[in-house]
Amino acid sequence: MRLALGSYPEIRLADARAKQAEAKALKRKGVDPIHAKKVAKLHSSAQADDTFEAVARDWHSRQLTKWSEVHAKTVFRRMERDLFPWIGKRPMAQLHAMELMAALQKIEDRQAIETAHRVLDIARQVWDYWLPTAHAEQRNVTEGLKARLKPYHAKNFAAILDPKRVGEMMRAIKHYKGGVVVRVALQLTPMLYQRPGNLRMMEWGELDLSAATWTIPSAKMKRTVQEKADGEAHVVPLPTQAVALLEGLKPITGHGRYVFPGERSHDRPISDNTVRSALYAIGFGEEQKPHAFRAVARTLLVDELGLDPLMIEANLAHGARDRLGRSYNRTQYLKQRFEMVQQWVDYLDKLAAGGEVLEFKRA
Repeated sequence: MRLALGSYPEIRLADARAKQAEAKALKRKGVDPIHAKKVAKLHSSAQADDTFEAVARDWHSRQLTKWSEVHAKTVFRRMERDLFPWIGKRPMAQLHAMELMAALQKIEDRQAIETAHRVLDIARQVWDYWLPTAHAEQRNVTEGLKARLKPYHAKNFAAILDPKRVGEMMRAIKHYKGGVVVRVALQLTPMLYQRPGNLRMMEWGELDLSAATWTIPSAKMKRTVQEKADGEAHVVPLPTQAVALLEGLKPITGHGRYVFPGERSHDRPISDNTVRSALYAIGFGEEQKPHAFRAVARTLLVDELGLDPLMIEANLAHGARDRLGRSYNRTQYLKQRFEMVQQWVDYLDKLAAGGEVLEFKRA
């Protein structure tokens, strides 16, 4: 095969001889100069539009099949607000680490320390995505920048873990004076300890009160797009107290889709602030967040009732595994989980009544 060096007069004779010498040098190294030229042409073409924004948009578009819609929107919103205005138009190959650092410091200046760390992680993934098409000497400029950010210490949701204080809260919940829809939602939150978003969007069509089950479709679960499409529904066993509450609410909201419809429109569920506001109304909003009832149940079910942590994780819809490393079959373990949730709510009732705090004694 012949290697085309260019046509005269665009390529001068001296330049052609220089290119010929380069080609011969490559052959001596065992490199095919024709193939090397093709690779260089592809590389040059790929680099032409390699601004940070172009690469970031391409990277983002290729993640959509793995991410939930909410997560995808969050990531793109962070790039639009915190990266594109400052480094979006800059070529990837020319971007310096301190340019990115300057963008991250603007986030820190508004005291959004957690966001700064998350945006840095987004930038790191964009660079990881771009590097395979870059020159060999290029590096990921995000390396080492985390040490220059203000440290961020993740805070857990506020949760009450003292059984006596939990009893006081349960008494306050039972005496909540708000509307019946919010009252039932508030009462079910600690009983079922599912994600607040799933609870507020509970539908009557998901409930089988005669079988005492709530079946949450896979599409509603906190999963990747692929897992939502391929995963199984999450079956939540209902204790007798929960069934009684739902049976009492059914004549009021059972004609519509949602168990807990909003006041303004029955076609929409209550907002994600509704239960949180109710906790503030009874004086526990600072100490206990709705999502943290999951932590309360996880902690007390083990520490006070001595129940199997793996079974608890299965009921939380976490990726629980048994002692042999196999994923739990949540349907297979439904009977045990019925027993567990009933024991849990009976325990909450006992705490609310001011009964014995400890119900399980270890040998």
